[in-house]
Amino acid sequence: MARINPAISQITPTTTLTYFLLLLLATTTTITPILAITNLTALLSSFPDFSSFTSLLASTPSITSDLSNRSALTLLVIPNSYLSSSLDLTRRLSPSSLTDLLRYHILLQYLSSSDLHQLPPAGALITTLFQTTGRASSNFGSVNITRNPVTNAITISSPSPFSSSNATVLSLIKTLPYNVSIISVNSLLVPYGFDLMASETRPTLGLNITKALLDGRSFFVAASLLSASGVVEEFEADEGGAGITLFVPTDSAFSDLSETDVSLQSLPADKKADVLKFHVLHSYYPLGSLESIVNPVQPTLATEDMGAGSFTLNISRANGSVAIDSGIVLASVTQTVFDQNPVAIFGVSKVLLPKEIFGRNPVLTSKPGNSDMGNALPPAVALSPESSPKMLSSAPGVREEKSGVGGLQRFSTLPLLCALVVWYCI
Repeated sequence: MARINPAISQITPTTTLTYFLLLLLATTTTITPILAITNLTALLSSFPDFSSFTSLLASTPSITSDLSNRSALTLLVIPNSYLSSSLDLTRRLSPSSLTDLLRYHILLQYLSSSDLHQLPPAGALITTLFQTTGRASSNFGSVNITRNPVTNAITISSPSPFSSSNATVLSLIKTLPYNVSIISVNSLLVPYGFDLMASETRPTLGLNITKALLDGRSFFVAASLLSASGVVEEFEADEGGAGITLFVPTDSAFSDLSETDVSLQSLPADKKADVLKFHVLHSYYPLGSLESIVNPVQPTLATEDMGAGSFTLNISRANGSVAIDSGIVLASVTQTVFDQNPVAIFGVSKVLLPKEIFGRNPVLTSKPGNSDMGNALPPAVALSPESSPKMLSSAPGVREEKSGVGGLQRFSTLPLLCALVVWYCI
């Protein structure tokens, strides 16, 4: 009978746990430096040649929240000497348009020097942060990166064959391997089809939203809510710049909701405002654009207040109409109330309930004795959950990130290690 190796026979649960903790410590040293990613201005502060671009980035704080869940990116920066000719353009842009322009300079992959010099002959199409907003036409929120095999010059341009905006890579400025790469280019990039005339000085439509809803004759409850909350003034102020798109529940939608166990009576004022803002996109979308929308997951005005990834709507085309999924209810666009750039107002069949306030599985069954409400308008309406978290965190598990031109995948190893330790101890 073979003898058991003494070293193996001395392995105990304590030894196993010690080895696991050491391995876990080694693993945690490679955790994504989220703070480094979200504080790009701090990374650039030691490079005075990029001070103008850094100032532009610092003036758009919403980009920080956009990056809070990202773990790999490449930032394209323009030196002062090259950016000076474009500063007048950036001053004329509205804050929302300037933010989108800068989002176009944030690539959602980590690109090292070797990645750039190993580009395939056809180049590589890389998604930018601007593409994720859904405001880019087709895939024009992405960039095409190509390398000249003779000169090794690397060019970044729009995938549109009609675009005249392009830039040449000057140098690699800084890298935090596999997470952040900063590359200097010789020109500001403008997405194809981007509205450079959407400036703060552009005259607004001056639409009275409440009056438009009352004229629609099926939105008296919504008009009352908007007026009482005060958010309608904020919506009307947003008619400039990128414009707005409102999804307004019909009176019958509020009536249907009053028959369920979801109460709309006692929400605090700030929660009411969040629910109302959840019905508004911070861009103008006519019906045709909604029917062919590229990125179905759309941020709302509530997203801008509460952070990237929260309070989003999933918009798609289903059964010949536009469907809107809030994560709790699925509504459809029933009519166009108003459509004139920069404002679009659509009637929807249900009140859009955000899961961040009402949870993922609220009780939507009818109350006893309320099976027939007729056509009577509901009484005073306000929104109120019983108890639900303000925001929901992501579910635990394996997280996947893509890095490099080839889309190399990296997985979190912590859940796997935990499973192995439990298995071993058993």
